[in-house]
This record gives sequence, C-alpha cells and structure tokens, in this order.
Amino acid sequence: MGRNKYSEREIQQIKKLLRLKNSANRGKQKLIRHTLRVEYEFNISDFNEPGKAFGEEELEAAIQRGAIDILDDATIEAMKTKRARDKARDEAEHEKEALNNGEMTDWKAAMKDWEKWEKMGKMGNNGK
Repeated sequence: MGRNKYSEREIQQIKKLLRLKNSANRGKQKLIRHTLRVEYEFNISDFNEPGKAFGEEELEAAIQRGAIDILDDATIEAMKTKRARDKARDEAEHEKEALNNGEMTDWKAAMKDWEKWEKMGKMGNNGK
C-alpha cells in the first residue's frame, strides 16, 4: 500500500500522469504506473475498482470520498522525511538481524580484512 496523503502540487502532477497514462500505449502506461509508485508512492490499485480504468475523475472521486487527503507542502515533506528515516532504520535492523543469523555476509568487515591483507602483502613484498 502506498500513501494516501498528498500535497495539492503532487495531486496536480498525479493528474497529469494519469492523463498521459490513459492516452498512452501499453509500454508507456507501465512506465507511468512505475513513476506513480516510485516517485509519489501512489498505487492505483489502492483507490480504483478492479477492472476499471483509473483517471482524473476517479482520482477526484477518491479525494471526495476521503480516501485521499490533501495536506500542505510542509506537512507532506515532514511525513516523507519521517518515512525515509523509518525505512532506513528498518533496513539497518533487518541487515543486523541477517548478519547475526548468518544469512548475510558483513561486507564492511570483509572489506577491512581484505584491505589489511593487501597492506600486509605489499609490506611483505617490499622487504624482499
């Protein structure tokens, strides 16, 4: 599930992308949906009726029924910052868990070991 809170500016940009999507070929539609998901965290499937096209009118209907909230730019930016911080924290916790469970290699430690080994090798060759 994506976001359901957007600024007025974001809603205008989403509307523009929906217009483009509904007039594009299948390949371009796929790219536009990807842009909506990645740049705006907007998933059409969160708001539409299955099997129906989703465009500006459906977006407006979602806003009218309260499925999408429009907030000021500062609130949206604060929300995005918090989401990014939470995501980074969750990824760090997941990485730590994976390292502790042996599901993942600690590449930072491996790189330090490699650099140490390389340095020792160079020192050994210089003495010959």
